[in-house]
Amino acid sequence: MEEKKIKRLPAREEVPAEYKWKIEDIYASNDDWEKDFQKVKSLLPKLEQCRGSLANSPEDLLRCLQLKDEVEKILERVYVYAFMRKDEDNTNPFYQGLKDRAQGLGIQVGSSTSFIIPEILSIPAEKLAEFRQTEGLKLYDHYLDELVRVREHILSPEEEQIIALSGEVGQAPKTIFGMLNNADLKFPTVMDEQGEEIEITHGRYTQLMESQDRKVRKNTFKAFYGTYEKYRNTLAAILSSSVKKDIFYSRVRKYNSALEAALDEDNIPLEVYTNLIQTIRSRLDLMHRYVRLRKKVLGVEELHMYDIYVPLVKDLNLKFPYFKAVELVEKAMAPLGPDYLANLQKGLTSGWIDIYENVGKTSGAYSWGAYGVHPFVLLNYQENLDNVFTLAHEMGHALHSFYTWANQPYIYGGYTIFVAEVASTLNETLLTDYLLKTVEDKKLKLYVINHYLEQFRGTVYRQTMFAEFEKIIHEKAEAGEPLTPDLLCQVYRKLNEDYYGPDMIIDREIELEWARIPHFYNAFYVYKYATGFSAATALAKQILDQGQPAADRYLDFLKSGSSDYSINLLKKAGVDMTAPEPIQLALGVFEEVLSQAEQLFAELE
Repeated sequence: MEEKKIKRLPAREEVPAEYKWKIEDIYASNDDWEKDFQKVKSLLPKLEQCRGSLANSPEDLLRCLQLKDEVEKILERVYVYAFMRKDEDNTNPFYQGLKDRAQGLGIQVGSSTSFIIPEILSIPAEKLAEFRQTEGLKLYDHYLDELVRVREHILSPEEEQIIALSGEVGQAPKTIFGMLNNADLKFPTVMDEQGEEIEITHGRYTQLMESQDRKVRKNTFKAFYGTYEKYRNTLAAILSSSVKKDIFYSRVRKYNSALEAALDEDNIPLEVYTNLIQTIRSRLDLMHRYVRLRKKVLGVEELHMYDIYVPLVKDLNLKFPYFKAVELVEKAMAPLGPDYLANLQKGLTSGWIDIYENVGKTSGAYSWGAYGVHPFVLLNYQENLDNVFTLAHEMGHALHSFYTWANQPYIYGGYTIFVAEVASTLNETLLTDYLLKTVEDKKLKLYVINHYLEQFRGTVYRQTMFAEFEKIIHEKAEAGEPLTPDLLCQVYRKLNEDYYGPDMIIDREIELEWARIPHFYNAFYVYKYATGFSAATALAKQILDQGQPAADRYLDFLKSGSSDYSINLLKKAGVDMTAPEPIQLALGVFEEVLSQAEQLFAELE
């Protein structure tokens, strides 16, 4: 009997150059990286010479801040290059080493600059106000305002140095999880619809879960989570260590909780987080209604967790080759105006993107980069509609970085995650709008509506559930309760029961979903997807209703970087996230689309 072929991933070197990002745009060679690595090390003694001099004169303060910016700008390039090279193939030992060296250098820089903030805050308020009248220091106005705001959480220079030196240890849980999840974990093969054996990977998991063959979905689901089950004790220990790290840093900095510490980084009131959970919980009836519709349309006696990703519209074997995804994203972004479109096209055609999955490549998708270079996007592209949306999402991030870097000095060249998810989700919202307006076939329209409902479920309901999970486990750990695998599974199961409702069978395997979520290693991060989606829904509505004036306000927002607080930047763009209205508006849109879906499915019966 002929041996069946197993579909395997290509090695990195087998991927054609046109499908890879041009990382050489950061450094043409590893030797160039080495030169900048050494340059940073050579500048550290100069930084040390600033110690104790910042209160002497405005000129001394300005000189030190400018030197800090120079060092951190070069470090950023060193760091990004090393990490992105490692992400191309996590099994490559050379780039594992480069990443470790970059991480170590980052700790050294953090240690060498740790005196700056406490020393600035030790300058008497009147004297600092006088210093700030100096021309060169006016650039640092918002930066200095931010320091004064968090004064009570800044420690002595000696204590700050100790915290900086602990940085590498603090990153350990995230690093260990990343290596286990991306490099060491191997998943079994399953039979696909054609009876061929296919190896499960992070990138292929969602694709297999969208299979119209329920047996493929069930087998994939059980094999995937069965792999995590084998490591449940290790994974619980890693996550518990990460939570303890969050609590340690929050207590050292005199915050009441890890949640308060995390939100204060973006100057976000605690109520924004708790209001999100309360507002979403107040409309879980809509989620339960969506689950009932899914059960009815699929025609199953029992709806299982492995039935949640399969499109509700059958007989539409839609494939979206990458070139088609590019074309759709370009057309959908037209409401943002000619300038945005020109820069989007530049990004799509100039080596910003690493497109396909290969052996050892980091799973998922992200946008990243370093100030002074263009942004980069990592994809693991599969030919489905979800991945078209991923391209739109990540290019939203990339264009946000592009506009910020082109319009802000280095000191304000970043932006908070709170606003980052607005830029990405707005692109997805415009893509949905474009597809619903241009699709005439009822089944295809339903397919797009189903995608939107899934996007909402995944981005608003699911991320809020994740946010609630993080809140619960941090509170339990803060109260001294050990985060055992059983406890984590118990908490996670209860949340799934609440959010999905009585029509969903909560399979035992889903209790382990917490074990595979990388975002839990960036504590209290995921709620920003839900708030970002809500803000993006409001802004997209303004752009579509008002045209170029609203688009211009939005572009000004993209150009602002971190030159003001996130809440203020969004208010200038036209949305107030301190109020529940944007979340309620988003839930209202979900209800409208859900009603459309119910009606269209009824017509097709």
